[in-house]
Amino acid sequence: MLLKTSPIAAQRQSAKAKTIKILVVGGTGLISSKTVRILLDRGHEVIAASPSSGVNTITGEGLAAAMAGTDVVLDLANSPSFEDAVLEFFQTAGRNLLAAEATAGVRHHVALSVVGTQDLGDSGYFRGKQRPRKP
Repeated sequence: MLLKTSPIAAQRQSAKAKTIKILVVGGTGLISSKTVRILLDRGHEVIAASPSSGVNTITGEGLAAAMAGTDVVLDLANSPSFEDAVLEFFQTAGRNLLAAEATAGVRHHVALSVVGTQDLGDSGYFRGKQRPRKP
């Protein structure tokens, strides 16, 4: 879902601020919706990507279109499960995102993670966050 520029952003754009296109994966969630608002207020073009907006990192649906012309991907997505399936979620989503980014020429990828997960090994969710993502 492409969001319109806010009034604050319009003022900043008129001051010739550099605008970049940012794809926020998981863009309708708690943290990401606030991030989207801040980025818009700073004058950037933002796509809030989520399954509800037609962008699915698991199936790959909508990724190519969302990535077109994107400068930065912020991966703020969260797993729909906090059980052991979370590892598969993050690995599949990560592979699909990185492949789509490479095809589109996206230069920057930032992923939200969790600090201290090494001490929480009993949680499938945190084991999924610890595991490195391979393209």
